[in-house]
Amino acid sequence: MDRLTYLNSGNAAYIDSLYEAYKQDPESVDFGWQKFFEGFDFGKSSESCEVSTSAPASGNETHEHFLKEINVLNMINGYRARGHLFTKTNPVRERRKYFPGKELETFGLSDADLDTVFTAGVEIGLGAAKLRDIRDMLEQTYCQSIGAEYRYIRNPIKMKWFEDRMESVRNTPNFSVDEKKRILNKLNQAVVFENFLGTKFLGQKRFSLEGAEALIPALDSVIEKGADLGLEEFVIGMAHRGRLNVLANIMKKSYKQIFSEFQGKSYDADSSFGGDVKYHLGYSNDIETLNGKKVHLSLCPNPSHLETVDPVVEGLTRSKIDFKYNGDYKKIAPILIHGDASIAGQGIVYEVLQMSKLDGYRTGGTIHLVINNQIGFTTNYKDARSSTYCTDVAKTVLSPVLHVNGDDAEALAFVINMAMEYRQTFHDDVFIDILCYRRYGHNEADEPKFTQPLLYKAIESHANPRDIYNQKLLDQGSVGATFAAELEKTFRAQLQTMLDESKAEEHFTETKPMYGGAWQGLHIANEKELALSPDTSVSEAELLEISKGLTNLPGDKEFFKKIEKLFEERKNMVEKTHVFDWAMGELMAYGSLLKENHRVRLSGEDVKRGTFSHRHAVLTLVDSEEEYTPLNTLGTEAQFDVYNSLLSEYGVLGFEYGYALADPNALTIWEAQFGDFFNGAQIIVDQYIASAETKWQRGNGLVMLLPHGYEGQGPEHSSARIERFMELCADSNIQVANCTTPANFFHVLRRQLHREFRKPLVIFTPKSLLRNPQCVSPLEEFTQGKFRELIDDTFVSEKDVKRVLFCSGKIYYDLLEKQQTDARKDVAIVRVEQLYPTPVQAMQKIKAKYSNAKEFIWVQEEPENMGAWPYMCRKFRNNDLQLDIISRKESSSTATGYAKQHTSQQLYIVGKAFSVPAGEEQKKSIKKTTEKMAETSAD
Repeated sequence: MDRLTYLNSGNAAYIDSLYEAYKQDPESVDFGWQKFFEGFDFGKSSESCEVSTSAPASGNETHEHFLKEINVLNMINGYRARGHLFTKTNPVRERRKYFPGKELETFGLSDADLDTVFTAGVEIGLGAAKLRDIRDMLEQTYCQSIGAEYRYIRNPIKMKWFEDRMESVRNTPNFSVDEKKRILNKLNQAVVFENFLGTKFLGQKRFSLEGAEALIPALDSVIEKGADLGLEEFVIGMAHRGRLNVLANIMKKSYKQIFSEFQGKSYDADSSFGGDVKYHLGYSNDIETLNGKKVHLSLCPNPSHLETVDPVVEGLTRSKIDFKYNGDYKKIAPILIHGDASIAGQGIVYEVLQMSKLDGYRTGGTIHLVINNQIGFTTNYKDARSSTYCTDVAKTVLSPVLHVNGDDAEALAFVINMAMEYRQTFHDDVFIDILCYRRYGHNEADEPKFTQPLLYKAIESHANPRDIYNQKLLDQGSVGATFAAELEKTFRAQLQTMLDESKAEEHFTETKPMYGGAWQGLHIANEKELALSPDTSVSEAELLEISKGLTNLPGDKEFFKKIEKLFEERKNMVEKTHVFDWAMGELMAYGSLLKENHRVRLSGEDVKRGTFSHRHAVLTLVDSEEEYTPLNTLGTEAQFDVYNSLLSEYGVLGFEYGYALADPNALTIWEAQFGDFFNGAQIIVDQYIASAETKWQRGNGLVMLLPHGYEGQGPEHSSARIERFMELCADSNIQVANCTTPANFFHVLRRQLHREFRKPLVIFTPKSLLRNPQCVSPLEEFTQGKFRELIDDTFVSEKDVKRVLFCSGKIYYDLLEKQQTDARKDVAIVRVEQLYPTPVQAMQKIKAKYSNAKEFIWVQEEPENMGAWPYMCRKFRNNDLQLDIISRKESSSTATGYAKQHTSQQLYIVGKAFSVPAGEEQKKSIKKTTEKMAETSAD
């Protein structure tokens, strides 16, 4: 039983036994009781406090004062736990009322006790003190411009850390005059910049920061503080509101460039670069702090899908921690700037938080800043969430939350500095809820009085944070009467000069390099470059050496018997057959890249073993939780990182995209448990993977592995939605592949890092083919050549072919089985291994080669309105290839859930492809084929 338990128990006799134990051995009681009894002993010897020296045995006879000491301790802990509910943090309206309150009666005290001295004051560093002074200290610390939520953290060291820092200064900043002037100057920049844009570019959207301008001195302060604590880099993610202000006054993007963007002078009619609106753009820059330290700042570009940038920032940060800072979290920190409606409403926030302490995704703690406008687009906060605070999601991972009045710039600077110190000390996330307002509507042309007339009546008459702070400094005598006016005059003149210069230029060109750092030497590829595959072969000697390393298990470790058997089979591939299955082809690709000093990172749900139990990249010993990773025993300097992810697609895919964005020299892979699961991360696919290069000129080499194939497993585990990726293909933006051999898979993975550019790669990977004895590749296919975008038929003679079947992926093996069984030399099967960029010329050469063929048909497992066909139909509509289609009929569901219906449909496709009626003999043949397929299908 600890001290707090006692406070609720009413067992007065218990304290006497604790006190007696304390006198015998202070270490025998709880630390909090030690502090209390130390103060009690001090107080009873003081002339200012006459307290009984011991508690009587009977609870009914306990001295009244002694009980009130406990009540005062209860009050102290009440303020620590609930004081945030009673703060002065809302600048424009009254706070909601909470019960019970903080009145003395709540804690069993009254006004008559205010001048009584209580030893409990030792708990907050006052020593024996009057109740009046204790309460005043708690009020100043916990109920003014700062509200602290931290008592749920559960870690007493962290809780005491906060209490020591807050209570020692009563949560009251004590900045020097120079520091105050810097805060005022940054506020001036924030306020005047918004006003200048609003007057010079009437009617243009800018999503202004007005009402939350204190964000600018806060960010300035945290960068200064972070640099002093050893940080060399910050990665920032935020939505559009206030972005222009952050770009200009924190990132140091030139005012001239921003003005040019408002005038449309960054547009180049001759460029294929599509661009984006100015309040979605990113930027990076090196700045120098007041103490002369260099800090690199990166603000990630992002779309209007609020909070989508969060996992991207975390992944980018982790990537730099790994390859640039050698695992040192203290060198780089992410900052995420949220809106109150989005942080409460968007599930991606929860996913990212759940990643924050996981080995594969931790970034050493994130500073979360919430611009709490108290309103969404037009939605009041009471309609936007069920939780008390918009930041209550932070409690799921026990992150502290600090609520701050957005009009109190000093309090915000003080709090963010404390948050940075906490982050550097404990490497945990910290949330800062900036209670502010939005001076205008959702955008500057919107009328907020339609929906919030009373709130905006109050906002109209409310002074901006700069004027409020200036008046405070004037009252203190910290600045002169004209100081703020001179700041505004000088800065406004500077902005006008930059505007005039921008108007004088016909066109503005970004002078900073598009790529830098790890991207040095890489560029954006054109269509011609993307169509070429470089030589990605590996010598036989090196490949066999890698393979041996992958298959030799250490004799001093005991593995599961089935694993030992599997590795014996793999060793047989290396030493005897020299024919490799899909898993070995994949692992050899990773091993060869590691040998070339490329880090390989693979993450996703259950990727260590693989959903279909094929990969076994990590082995767990039988008699312990120890793990063994063969790829990390090859003696390479580069690391193979493989992480089973949390059950998340959206968050993890965004994280891996960010990871690949930072390090183009690593092979970064996300694998879906089943291919269709990627649709939980469709926003990342649409807004980043498919379009980031067109919008922001930012390349990325991320690989997505999406298991795909129709094996009768029902609608949810058949299709990886090839059609969705194909409809996004344009401007040479991504690569889409559906490989049919382990060797081609090997080469396409290696190709990612053997080009002078990076493009996202989407690969539809197999399930049943993982164990299909036909889906193998001989050694020479790995040691010679490159990735083949199209694979012709080697079984037929071109003069005999009357029909050409184009296909992709698993359906090839069903067609091949039929072709070989029936010895159909008149039907050629051509595999299109790369769906985009589509090998159009190679397909046209196929038509020319098979000059006697009358029919050219696209064959797919997917329904006609899905798969690659809608794209192929459009691609070849004016082409002399004139493709026809054989597939399942159009459907609203990806696949049937009935095994018999699946088999019937599959037989229909294969039968129609070879124009054979579905007679009794054929049914028997097909049944045999189907049974064989079922034997190799995945679980």
